[in-house]
Amino acid sequence: MVNKQLQMILRFLVCFLLSLLLSGHVAYADDSAELAQIASIQTIGDTDNTEALKRLLELKQKQTASTPVQVRLQTLKVLVDLYYDAGKIQSSTATINELVSLATAENDAAGMRIGQIMLVYQIIDHGKLQEGLSRLNAIQEALSPDTPVEVRLRLDSAFGTVHYLLGNFDSSLKYMLEALKLSDDMPSRKVQHRIRRLDAIAKLYINMKDPEKALATVEEALDISPLARAPKVLVSLSISQGIAYSMLNQNDKSIEAYKRALKVSRDAGMITNEVISLINISDHYLTLNEYKQAEIYARQGLQRSEELGDKQSIYIARVNLGFSLAGQGKMQQGVEMVNAVIHDMMESGQKSDAEGIIGELANTYERAGMYKDALATLRQQQKLSDELFRSDRSKAVASLQEQFNAGQRQKQIELLAKENALKDAEIRNHQLQQVITLLGALVTVMGGIFIFLLYRRVQRVNKQLREANTQLEFHAIHDPLTGLHNRRSFVELMNARVAQINADRREAREGNPDCLILLDIDHFKQINDTFGHAAGDTVLAEVAQRLRKAVRDTDRVLRWGGEEFLVYSPKSDPSQIAVLVERVLHSVGDTSITTNGHPIQVTMTAGFISLPFSTIPEEKLNWEKALQIADMALYLGKANGRNRAYGVTRVLVDADVAMPYFEEDLAAAVSRGIVELVEVMGPPKRDVSH
Repeated sequence: MVNKQLQMILRFLVCFLLSLLLSGHVAYADDSAELAQIASIQTIGDTDNTEALKRLLELKQKQTASTPVQVRLQTLKVLVDLYYDAGKIQSSTATINELVSLATAENDAAGMRIGQIMLVYQIIDHGKLQEGLSRLNAIQEALSPDTPVEVRLRLDSAFGTVHYLLGNFDSSLKYMLEALKLSDDMPSRKVQHRIRRLDAIAKLYINMKDPEKALATVEEALDISPLARAPKVLVSLSISQGIAYSMLNQNDKSIEAYKRALKVSRDAGMITNEVISLINISDHYLTLNEYKQAEIYARQGLQRSEELGDKQSIYIARVNLGFSLAGQGKMQQGVEMVNAVIHDMMESGQKSDAEGIIGELANTYERAGMYKDALATLRQQQKLSDELFRSDRSKAVASLQEQFNAGQRQKQIELLAKENALKDAEIRNHQLQQVITLLGALVTVMGGIFIFLLYRRVQRVNKQLREANTQLEFHAIHDPLTGLHNRRSFVELMNARVAQINADRREAREGNPDCLILLDIDHFKQINDTFGHAAGDTVLAEVAQRLRKAVRDTDRVLRWGGEEFLVYSPKSDPSQIAVLVERVLHSVGDTSITTNGHPIQVTMTAGFISLPFSTIPEEKLNWEKALQIADMALYLGKANGRNRAYGVTRVLVDADVAMPYFEEDLAAAVSRGIVELVEVMGPPKRDVSH
């Protein structure tokens, strides 16, 4: 449900920011009485959207061409907000157009800028992010030094939204924090503006995968004023809380927050927020595999979405309903509903959203034991992913490498601090040695005794230095949790290996190639979600120990990242590689791992390959490409039921013909007889009581 939940968060943030940005209020001295009346209606809207909409429409009907322009503009801005929260999207859009027309006719610069910013939200809501960013840049260039604070606040918030949707979270946070500062300069409703900006920032933290900061920001908003308990704001804050609690696996608090948002939305007549709440509740129950409850809320969400006429909400509600039906064993009915949404999204150009849903559909097939359908769906997802990003696996590898490099940079900072501490110790050691030399020249017998004592102290310091250096070297190339070698150590090993390749080495490797086995713990996220992250750490540490015991002393076991491990077995006997892989799988899965009194059968899926591979020289297929092939073999193992390993043993055609398949589609290479694939099964699965 992660992709769909993030999609819902993205959509909710756009809707939320559009709503809050339309609610600004600028007072003008000459129109203060009329504007005060509008502000009063706006305050009513915080609690009772239906009543506020009724009163504002009555006020608008009384306005004429002689009504001050600022009063008419402010009426339209507030009316857009009330229409939107009432679920009257078409009326809201028509009112935006009316606002733009009025501001243009009256040559009101601030009104025109606000209208242009509102139109940008319509553009980005249709996925045209770069066009939206270009328009915002044009608006910013046209601003003058005396531009009203309301316009600057709206512009910063819009920039924050676009950068957020583009994935530029740092830039987004910068603009949102600037909008938060500007909220203090607004001439009215300062507290409401600040609360709403804090909620927007909380939603940004959620998508930055920082639920703790999101919850802290929500609490800050709630603590500012009782105004944060007004229905419109409370609904939004509650949904932010629900998502953050869900990310922290605090499911009881999560559903409590969602249901609070649903009740308040219904009581206040805010159908848009009601739909968002229903869909989040349905997602929540899908995550917990409580499919009947998920169906109930998905059906309610679908009904209200259709009344609202919002296509995106309809899509998400239908997908949730389809997956909830499939989870109850109604596979054909559920899959047909999901596939219909995928088709509509593809037709309307929403391929990125469709790709995420296709991935969830593959998981659904796998849970149902329909491995052939799961594999076909995974291939469909991979093909669409290639079309969307055009760099497929290389882009994913680059992303992983960037994450690894970020971790390494942090490690370097820590090591530098320790190095400075060592230098301080060396300076102290040098000073002690100078004292020893001086005393040796000045004293006799008593001095000799004193020197001996100081010498003993120097020896201890030197020993501490050696131990500290040893620890630094160890931690630089070892994973702190499992004690295994890390990715950096393997890269260094492979670089050294390449440097040592010579004629004798090549001759030796032809009969005894090196072997690479890439392994991934099956359903590790489920272990974390069910038993907690401490249990997950216990499983990782125990799996590491079992892998080390299963291989030769000359082999190296590494923690490759997350729940992935790598076994490097140099100078392997080709006839014994499959035996080694089987031993590794059984060493992990034969005996349950007990954590907090709960026995868990942990199995692994693997992909393996020899290096050099078949008849292809390493100049054409080096260790990095070999690992990519092993990763694709592991991917096939997952698609075919997990708890198994697939090994690519030899190439059956010319190397130049085979190489393109190793870049993108191993399954196709197998089906077309380009490579030979062997399967090694893991231990039989057992029912383990928890």
